[in-house]
Amino acid sequence: MNELTFCELRGKEIVNVVDGKRLGRLTDLALTCNGRVLGLMAPGDKSALKAFGGKESVFIPWQNITKIGDDVILVNLMLGNFPVGT
Repeated sequence: MNELTFCELRGKEIVNVVDGKRLGRLTDLALTCNGRVLGLMAPGDKSALKAFGGKESVFIPWQNITKIGDDVILVNLMLGNFPVGT
């Protein structure tokens, strides 16, 4: 798999190989102005902010993607080290 479109990536489940947690389905891409992919956005673990009614998103840097399969994207991610957005 050398080239992908967002449509091909959208909807793939993201799984963290560090702890086996499902981070949800790909929601967005972060791109440079030149079109280079910086990373992926996933819903993340919503339980942490559920009590406050907020939505948590996890940014996954491109270099932390281990494998893009037919149905799943595997990532190597220590969740405490990456920015979270709302």
